[in-house]
Amino acid sequence: MSDNFFELIPNELIGLSWLSDHHPSQRPSNQLRTRLDRLDGLRIKILKFPDLSNHPDHPILLISCYPSSINCFVNLAMISAFFILSQKGEVLISRLFRPDLKRSIADIFRIHVISNPEVRSPIVTLGSTSFFHVRHQNLYLTAVTKNNANAALVFEILYRFISIGKSYFGKLDEEAVKNNFVMIYELLDEILDFGYPQNSEIDTLKMYITTESVKSEQAVREDSSKITIQATGATSWRRNDVKYRKNEAFVDVVETVNLIMSSKGTVLRADVDGQILMRAYLSGTPECKFGLNDKLVLEKSNRSRPSASMADDDNAVELDDCQFHQCVKLGRFDSDRTISFIPPDGEFELMRYRSTTNVQLPFRVHPIVEEIGKTRVEYTIHIKANFESKLSADNILIKIPTPLNTTKVDCKTPIGKAKYVPAENLIIWKISRMQGQADATITSVAELSATTHRKAWSRPPLSVDFQVLMYTSSGLLVRFLKVFEKSNYNSVKWVRYLTKASGTYQIRI
Repeated sequence: MSDNFFELIPNELIGLSWLSDHHPSQRPSNQLRTRLDRLDGLRIKILKFPDLSNHPDHPILLISCYPSSINCFVNLAMISAFFILSQKGEVLISRLFRPDLKRSIADIFRIHVISNPEVRSPIVTLGSTSFFHVRHQNLYLTAVTKNNANAALVFEILYRFISIGKSYFGKLDEEAVKNNFVMIYELLDEILDFGYPQNSEIDTLKMYITTESVKSEQAVREDSSKITIQATGATSWRRNDVKYRKNEAFVDVVETVNLIMSSKGTVLRADVDGQILMRAYLSGTPECKFGLNDKLVLEKSNRSRPSASMADDDNAVELDDCQFHQCVKLGRFDSDRTISFIPPDGEFELMRYRSTTNVQLPFRVHPIVEEIGKTRVEYTIHIKANFESKLSADNILIKIPTPLNTTKVDCKTPIGKAKYVPAENLIIWKISRMQGQADATITSVAELSATTHRKAWSRPPLSVDFQVLMYTSSGLLVRFLKVFEKSNYNSVKWVRYLTKASGTYQIRI
């Protein structure tokens, strides 16, 4: 390796980390000559160290793939092999990137991981070999390396490959892999080069890895030039020739409520995990501006308009831990809290967020559980919907725990259906739909078998699963979505809200 060190950076210089074990006196001086250049379709920053001419074999390389969504530094070492195995241990896909491993390494993974149910760690190290694996459907996706690779990046590659597989085949399972193994090998060769991540943008991959018939040589050359421009351009996630007869944008605000409440009704913990999903079917290369009732946005707006009403501040939402898709211009968001972006074509996740203040609880549950002697437990569970009466909740599922020595349960409820499931030690109360401000009560009696040595019942919490359309527990609202495109076409925008819980909404009894 020469005295040039390469740092592949996304949109700005992140910094230089010194990964060498050399003596501090051998570290580069501060006199660095920098220039921007392009190499193999990636933006790079070449850092020249004049005082390292005596160390041509310096063992570092800092990379962050661009335009891929994988943006982080890694050591020179990367993936040596990639396997996809069935749940029975059959090798479906096998690709070796380096000569330090043999294909038989998959048998070692099968013996020590697949055949060993006690292994729960996603990283297993045997000697000097590390196995990173993700289980998806009935498959094991496994990356193998003999070096100290960046674990976060390896798992990002595995999960990114799952997303690409779903985009191409609809789903990624054993049947899909067997029916499309040729295309999977093509995708692997484009995504990884000698074990390094190269290109994981779905739109870019679909430009030249398709299920269409073979194109002419001239058409292939034209497509190749477009691919190069897209891979090295400012919007690698979107093609330039997208056309639709009807231009539409669909926005889904999906929130998951996490709650732990005491038996007396005291909220011990309440927060919301949210994500904003978007499906963009827009022609050309539009720029979108997205507005939320974010507290920082409204406070800044009201400062610029002294006569503004304080009602806006009352409806404002504090967002924590915001994470954005790479298409969002983060500089604009930091300066004026405007979410400005050129959207990818089709469905994508625009942002994730958390909210921990002023969480509105969709349901209030009041449990009364009394142990009558040692052979009987009486339940009275009351549930009330707190949202507006014009809204409704669907697929409400209340799981009420029972003691381990329960023999029989008698349930009475005016709404929905309730039954005892002995295998799970639960009373399952199902309500298909419930209007806002409505309430319901279930009474149950559990009969217990007499035992001579019985531990005190630990009383696990009951949980509530539900889905409420057009409602957000955080209070988040989409204020506007504007689409700007040079052809100035009209577009139709749709917004939908969904609040749900699945095992995360718990009330102690």
